[in-house]
Amino acid sequence: MTHVVTLIAGAPLTEAEAAAATLDDSMVRAARAALQALGAETSTPDWLAPGRACDIAFAGLHPDQAQAACAQALLGQPVDAVTQESAGRRKAVLVADMESTIIHQEMLDELGALIGRRDTIAEITRRAMNGEIDFKGALRERVALLAGMDAAVIEELKGIVTLMPGARSLVATMRKHGAYCALVSGGFKPFTAYVRGILGFDEDQANDLVIQEGKLTGQPVEPILDKDSKAAALTRICAQRRVALTAAVTVGDGANDLPMLLAAGLGIAFHAKPAVAASARAKVDHGDLTALLYAQGYRESEIVAG
Repeated sequence: MTHVVTLIAGAPLTEAEAAAATLDDSMVRAARAALQALGAETSTPDWLAPGRACDIAFAGLHPDQAQAACAQALLGQPVDAVTQESAGRRKAVLVADMESTIIHQEMLDELGALIGRRDTIAEITRRAMNGEIDFKGALRERVALLAGMDAAVIEELKGIVTLMPGARSLVATMRKHGAYCALVSGGFKPFTAYVRGILGFDEDQANDLVIQEGKLTGQPVEPILDKDSKAAALTRICAQRRVALTAAVTVGDGANDLPMLLAAGLGIAFHAKPAVAASARAKVDHGDLTALLYAQGYRESEIVAG
């Protein structure tokens, strides 16, 4: 079979959600029937994780049509469908955004909260991440509001960082199987270095803040790492690892992630902003970060517990 669609149930947070977020045989049958109705040849479903993830290999149908057919068949269900070529599913490189992807927080918003400007900064963040305003200009505007802040608060804020569910398993599993994992963020180096240390990423790349006499000056260090920088990091890492871009998986939620999502063999828009979700080829709206592993064909027994 030339292609595969992976059905992945949403990640439950409570017992009630666990009951509602189970992938069952009827859902798989509905998706398979939808593919067959459009003339696809399908194989017997292959369960990667009982109740959680299942592959349906197929041929004779364009992947975009298959994706749309499965989405329609599963409309209203907390299930993600990722469609791709069967060959080369397991990736040798992971390039991940950090904020609202690997961690829950947007750290600039958190810095803004300390001076009573969270709402102002968060609104600028929202517009930038949805592609409504220029990322570089938005970063400079938000950082300017922090002028005079004691730089020591950066260290203190590391304590509020919370990991996205599945983050530990994603990085640990891919590294166990020989993949190179990079954290590339439009955020700031103190936080990416901290998260890199927690999760074991091979490298991190981010922006930084100008500090003078222990205070933030309200300026970022230039040049600013933006969407083009993220795509360039993906290209550099793949070249250094001597693998094609098709051998990489990328994940992010914002407009500054979109170029790297579109350039990689598998680019996942993760609980993404509307404009990003609409443009990405693959998206995860319900699952946690282990969805990236199931999309690569990892079985539950292969995933390192987080």
